[in-house]
Amino acid sequence: MPALFVGHGNPMNAIDDNAYSRAWAQLGAALPKPQAILCVSAHWTTEGGSLAHIGARPKTIHDFGGFPRELYLQQYPAPGAPEAARATIDLVRSTHIEPDEAWGLDHGAWSVLIRMFPAADTPVFQLSLDLGRSPAAHLDLARELKPLRERGVLIVGSGNLVHNLGALNPGGAPYDWAQAFDAAVAARIAARDAKGVAQALDGSREARLSHPTAEHFLPALYPLGVADENDELGFFAESFDLGSISMRSFLLS
Repeated sequence: MPALFVGHGNPMNAIDDNAYSRAWAQLGAALPKPQAILCVSAHWTTEGGSLAHIGARPKTIHDFGGFPRELYLQQYPAPGAPEAARATIDLVRSTHIEPDEAWGLDHGAWSVLIRMFPAADTPVFQLSLDLGRSPAAHLDLARELKPLRERGVLIVGSGNLVHNLGALNPGGAPYDWAQAFDAAVAARIAARDAKGVAQALDGSREARLSHPTAEHFLPALYPLGVADENDELGFFAESFDLGSISMRSFLLS
């Protein structure tokens, strides 16, 4: 299976007809049908360990506030993937992953998948982001997940290459620091320099402003970690939303 990173941005992309939701729908229609989907989302974070959701019926989590009622009515009733989740737990040796049945699908997962795979008939599970691990350690963990691709699992990282909610500028142009960081990370991705991407949160002005916290950046390391030299890279949705959110996404296939 391919692997991909999706800049998910505003939860309203789940119901709005726009360039992002159309790109997700087009990609979903072009992808081979997965046996299961593993989503690593910016919106499921843990400290000191990782969790894998093994539930058979993951709930749709509306983990946001202040949006129209229509968004809260959305459900993504995909089945869970207990076998694939337990296989993930068994594959990882660099850290201990605990099984979880309390989570479900947060909006980093379902707001994208509802467009990409609207039939909701493919089993889905999530792996949490342990914020106690360095970016390099996340990349190492991701590399251990590579065999899942051969088992028909589509690995999806969902976050944003630039994400600063405190600097939103509706209707405005992207900031210089946002453009610089996005371009620098994109160049490392294009060069297939996964280690360089993991080092991008280097304390520079651009990095600090682009990611006041790391959780939206880390999911990009998972498709890079499971990639191999034979994969072709393609970028899509290469633009900014609200001035400080990069919607840049990429596919490795």
